[in-house]
Amino acid sequence: MSKSHKKIANYLIENHETAAFLTASKLAKNVKVGEATVIRFAFFLNYKGYPDLQRHLQEALQRKMTSAEVLARTTGENEQTEDIISEVLSDDIQNLKMTLNQIEPEIFENAVQQIIEAKRIYIIAYRSATSIGSFLEFYLDLVLQNTEMIRQADGVSEHVLDITEEDLVIGLGFSRYTKRTVEVLKFVKQQGAQTLVITDHLMSPLVPYGDLKIVASTEINSFIDSFAAPMSISSALITALTRSQHKKVEKRLKELEGLWETFDVFYD
Repeated sequence: MSKSHKKIANYLIENHETAAFLTASKLAKNVKVGEATVIRFAFFLNYKGYPDLQRHLQEALQRKMTSAEVLARTTGENEQTEDIISEVLSDDIQNLKMTLNQIEPEIFENAVQQIIEAKRIYIIAYRSATSIGSFLEFYLDLVLQNTEMIRQADGVSEHVLDITEEDLVIGLGFSRYTKRTVEVLKFVKQQGAQTLVITDHLMSPLVPYGDLKIVASTEINSFIDSFAAPMSISSALITALTRSQHKKVEKRLKELEGLWETFDVFYD
């Protein structure tokens, strides 16, 4: 960063609760830099412009509210049930579109390659993120036989004690982010493991610890997150992996079919 950019960054950090609502000209005046410098700062951070940066700052601020506060702010007195289904599905569609527009194909391809090349894959996901983690674990382990999700927070140390640079850790975290997810990612990075982070924001505390970062939009007018986009990304990773390794995966699935038939797994 240039000296001017550092001044802007420090101001945003020190005044995060008010800075998110300042116009570019007002922020420039407060920091004592030119308005053009503020706009260049936003582009420097890979935002599409200052309004995009401002929106992300406001969203990050909103994420600090408690679940009860979010529920109170997103609930009307006389809302009709039939309106809610339309609203929520529309939010999901918008999140999918936003995620598709911001995802970088090269990063996605590198993520698939990391999954293929990893000796062991560990998935770190707690609370509601375990729903996505379990989905990833089921299918990755089904075809690769090297994946596990660490479910017990207290048992993390035993699982990652012998982690190496040949291993991949996939960290899943969405607001409100759990401290344990961040701590584990920080530790495995120090051990030299490869890391893939799937999160909801460039300002997520998981981002600094990801070799590769995939951002999925989860905005919804509720105290819960919309997991349509993160789940879709998980499906895309699994699909890309299986297509890339289709001969190996096909052989594995044929072997499993025989086993499933032997144990009468599926309803006919």
